[in-house]
Amino acid sequence: MKEIVILGAGYGGLKALHYLQKVKEDIHVTLIDKNDYHCEIISLAEVASGSIPKEKIIFPIKEIVKEKRTTFIQAEVTEIDSKKKVIHFNNHEDICYDYVIVSLGFHSESFDMPGVEENTLPMDSIDTALTIYQHIRNEMEAYKSDHDKKHLKIIVCGAGFTGVELLGSLKDMENQYAKWAGVSSEDIELICINRSNNFLPMFKPEMANYGLSWMKKWGIKFYFQSQIQKISENQVHYTNAEGKECTMEAGTIIWTTGVSGSDVIEASGYEQHRGRVRVNADMSAPEDEYVYIVGDVAAFFPEGEKHPYPTTAQIALQMGHCAAENIIHHLKGEKTKPFVYHNRGTVASIGNTKSFGVGMGIPVKGYIGSVTKKMIDNLSLFETGGVKELMAKGKFDLYH
Repeated sequence: MKEIVILGAGYGGLKALHYLQKVKEDIHVTLIDKNDYHCEIISLAEVASGSIPKEKIIFPIKEIVKEKRTTFIQAEVTEIDSKKKVIHFNNHEDICYDYVIVSLGFHSESFDMPGVEENTLPMDSIDTALTIYQHIRNEMEAYKSDHDKKHLKIIVCGAGFTGVELLGSLKDMENQYAKWAGVSSEDIELICINRSNNFLPMFKPEMANYGLSWMKKWGIKFYFQSQIQKISENQVHYTNAEGKECTMEAGTIIWTTGVSGSDVIEASGYEQHRGRVRVNADMSAPEDEYVYIVGDVAAFFPEGEKHPYPTTAQIALQMGHCAAENIIHHLKGEKTKPFVYHNRGTVASIGNTKSFGVGMGIPVKGYIGSVTKKMIDNLSLFETGGVKELMAKGKFDLYH
C-alpha cells in the first residue's frame, strides 16, 4: 500500500483528497493541517467586516474524511525532507511518505516595510479576520468616550483584489459601525492607499472603471500613486503622487498589499520566490517526481508567459485535482499529464449587492455580477465540502 500525504486542507489539498478517496488503487491518504477545519478563504473579507459570522465560511475537516482510506492529523509542518521522504512537525512525530502533495497556503507579506507587523492588521486567516472585526468594533465604541475622529477612520493599504473586496464589505457594514459609535454613517471614513495608479488591472478598463466609480460614489476615498514609507501607531506615512511626504491618521489600518507562500517551502530547501516554487508542467516539484506542489505555494508559468498564474481558489482546485490524478498515473507507471487551467471567470465583489468581472467568458456587473460571484463561490464550496456543506453554508441570498 502506497502512502500519500496531503499537507494542507485548503482548496488544492481538499480537491486532491476528494479525487484520491475515490480511486481503486491500493493507497492510504494522510491529510495534515494545523487546524481541524477548512476555511473558505475567499470569503474572509465578509468575516473581517462582520457581515457574516465565521461559522458561515468554515466546516470540520472530519466531515469529508472517509476513514477507511484517509487519516486526518492536526499538526503543524516545519519541514519536508524530500531526500528521505520524511515530514517534520513541531507537535507530532515524523511521518514518511511515498508521495506528498504540498498545499500549505499563504501568509500576509510585509515586504520589510517598517512598522507593518506592529501597527497594522493582516487578513490571511479566520483568526486575523476576526481580529479586524473586533478591532473595528472597539474603535467605534472608543469614539463614544473621547470623540477622537481617528476611531471612525479605516485605512486599507492596497487596492488589489483582497483590498477592494474588503472595502466593499466594510461599506456594507457602515451603518452598523455608525450605530456602535453613535454617529451618522457619513462620519465613517473608508480610505484606500495604493502604490500604483492601477485599479484591478486584471480587468478591462471599462469594467474596472465601473467598480471604481461605484466605490467613489459611495464615498470611499482612494489615494493612488501613493508610496507607503512606514507605518507608526495609528499613522500611515506615504509619498503622494506629487512626491510630497504625507501622514494619515486612523484607528484601524489593514494591510492587504500582498502575500507569500508558506515559510515551510524555504525551510525545506526549495528554490523559491516569496514562498512559491516554480513547478513542472505536471505540478511536480523540480527534479522530484514524488512531490507535487499546488495552490499558494506553486508558481505555474503558462507556456511562453513571463508571469505565473495568480493564486486563486479556482486555480488551486484545478491544481489539486491535477496533482492527485498524476500521482495515480505515476503509481501505475503511466505518463503524467500537464496542467491545463480552465478559467471559469474572475468576478470582484464590492459588497453584497454589486460585483463586476467576467463569468464563463461573459462580462457581468451589478446585480447579475453579484449573482455570478455568489455562484462561483458556491461552486468552490461544493468542490471542497460537497453537497452537505453547500446546502448549509452556500450563498443563496440572490434577491436584494
